[in-house]
Parts: sequence; C-alpha cells; structure tokens
Amino acid sequence: MAKTQTMTADQHSHDTTDKSQAKTARTSSWRKLLPVLILIAGLVLAWASGVVDYLSFETLRENRETLQAFVAENPVLSVVAFMASYAIAVALSLPVGSLLTIVGGFLFGAWFGTTYVVIAATIGATVVYLAARYAFYDLMHAKAGNAIRKMEAGFAENAFSYLMVLRLVPLFPFWLVNLVPALLGVKFRSFVMGTAIGIIPGTFVYVSIGDGLGALFDQGKTPDLGVIFEPRILTPIIGLAILALVPVIYKKFRNRNGGTNT
Repeated sequence: MAKTQTMTADQHSHDTTDKSQAKTARTSSWRKLLPVLILIAGLVLAWASGVVDYLSFETLRENRETLQAFVAENPVLSVVAFMASYAIAVALSLPVGSLLTIVGGFLFGAWFGTTYVVIAATIGATVVYLAARYAFYDLMHAKAGNAIRKMEAGFAENAFSYLMVLRLVPLFPFWLVNLVPALLGVKFRSFVMGTAIGIIPGTFVYVSIGDGLGALFDQGKTPDLGVIFEPRILTPIIGLAILALVPVIYKKFRNRNGGTNT
C-alpha cells in the first residue's frame, strides 16, 4: 500500500514537472515571437493609416519648400527624424525605400544623404535580422534537414561575400535579404558590414537623383525609379558584385587544387 502511494506521488510529481516545463516552453516561444509580432503589427498599422499611400513624389512636390525650411532651421533634428523614419520603414519592410532614399538626397545632398541613408537602412535591416534570428533560428534548425544544414554551412563559409552580392544586385527584395541571413546563421558582424557596404552603390544612385530633384520638379517631371536597371548604372554594380565573389571563387579553386595535389 505504501509502495503504491509512493509511486502515485512520484507520478503526480512527474506530471506536474512535465506540465511546468511545457508551460515554460510555450512562454519562451511567445517571448521569442514577440519582436516579430511587434514588427508585423507595425506593418499592418502603417498600411491601415495610409502613410504608405501618402508618401509620394506629389506629396514631396507640394511640401518641398516647407521641408527645406525645416531642415535649414533644425539641421540636427531633421537628420535624426529622417534617419529614424527611414530605419522604421526598413524594419517594417514598407515599400518606400527608393522614395525615401531620393528624399535623403533632396534634403541633405548626395554625400550626407548617402551617409544618413546607409546608416539608417543598416539599422532597420539589423532589427529585422535580429528579430527573425531570435524568433525562428532555433525552431528552423530543430526541424532542418541535411539540405538546409549544407546550405547554411556553405553560406556561412563565405557569408560576407555572398551578402555583398545580394545587397549589390538590385534583383532581390531588401526585406528578403534581411531574413535569409538570419535563418542561415550568418554572424551579426558579417550581416552588418555586408549590408552597410553592399548598399552604398545603389544608395548613391538614388540619392544623386534626389540631389537634382528640385530641377526636375521645376520642369514638371518626376524621377524614374527604374533608372538603376539601365545598363549604364546596372553594369558597374554587377561588376562590383562579381568582384565580391572573387574571394569565394579563389577559395574554392585553392581548396580543389589542394585536394587534387594531396
């Protein structure tokens, strides 16, 4: 009888422990998802508020004198406000990056505009990277097959070079390039450096357009956002992307020859 009671007590204790562990696991899962849920809520709120539709060249044309006067009177505040707005837009994956980059050139000129945009875009991208890695990396790798693990190993070996290519070539959505490295375990430093350096050429193109936006407005014109796909612009950018792959190609060639010699 005493033995039965002891076994019952042990089983009850074991069940209680299991329930407690399951509850803790669920709480931990929700905590990991919280940053992503906040970003999704912000994205939904931004679309619902109409701010995405409001951000346009027409709005900029109508308010350009007011904006330029504000920048002249509040140089520091205007930079902080612009960079914060840009970083938030990137973190929420709003489709206004090209327009805001042009605005940066319009308000601050080519060189300062490029600097502010690169810093703000890198901050916003890093927020997405950290949120995705915190929320999904462990879960994905717990269920990942050999193919995913091989892909991660191959990407991680040359993470900086691959990320440079993804950032340089304007064919990959910016938000997607924020997510994929997080899921493939790219190190924080490689992500930040690859992003900051890789977006400079494309950023400078659009900021330069913004630097001459006033003249276009005076002519009743608006800039062509597809200018980056013109051969005269795209060709040198692709050239830079190829250069970014040179270390990868060299490493593979050296390893193959080393294996052959062995």
